[in-house]
Amino acid sequence: MFKWALIFAVIALLAAVLGFSGVAGAAAGIAKILFFVGLALVVLFLVLGSAAAKKIS
Repeated sequence: MFKWALIFAVIALLAAVLGFSGVAGAAAGIAKILFFVGLALVVLFLVLGSAAAKKIS
């Protein structure tokens, strides 16, 4: 997920440098969404993993 966020961020930067403001804005928005979804998944899996570890031991 973070890999795709980074790819879209690079696309947004390249599009902004070349003057494609619509594409840059869209790619930046997608990158932001992917980053926060990935962050939420990391937090969710950390909580679930710690809960599972407490049940096992």
